[in-house]
Amino acid sequence: MVEAELTVGQVARRTGVPVSTLHFYEREGLLLSRRTVGNQRRYPRDAVRRVSFVRVSQRVGIPLARIRAALETLPEGRTPSRADWARLSAGWRDELDRRIDELERLRDGLDDCIGCGCLSLDRCRLANPDDALADEGPGPRRLLADGSASDRT
Repeated sequence: MVEAELTVGQVARRTGVPVSTLHFYEREGLLLSRRTVGNQRRYPRDAVRRVSFVRVSQRVGIPLARIRAALETLPEGRTPSRADWARLSAGWRDELDRRIDELERLRDGLDDCIGCGCLSLDRCRLANPDDALADEGPGPRRLLADGSASDRT
């Protein structure tokens, strides 16, 4: 084994990520490995930082597709640096602020109407006579920030 490389088990121990998740990240194009003659995976040492980047990004709610797209902006597939993280995370800030606003509205509305247009309660008839909001589309129309759930999938 080349000294600068790690086994899948070593990467799993260093990152706290299960081996199955590392394999999934590879299938999703988030992590690269090479195969030995015996068909064992070997990762470059910077895989630890790359996995950590993915995990932190996921933790703040960034979907894997957006994480992959962010990683693809780096030259020659290199691992993100501190400057890369600052640039990429700044680009996610507006989206996170919108999500926070939406979660606050959802939290504050938990004891009131559950959305009108999908799961009407007797109470909703007062705020949404004849289910008028249903004409705007499916889902909880009054609780959706931009009126569309499709932007968050």
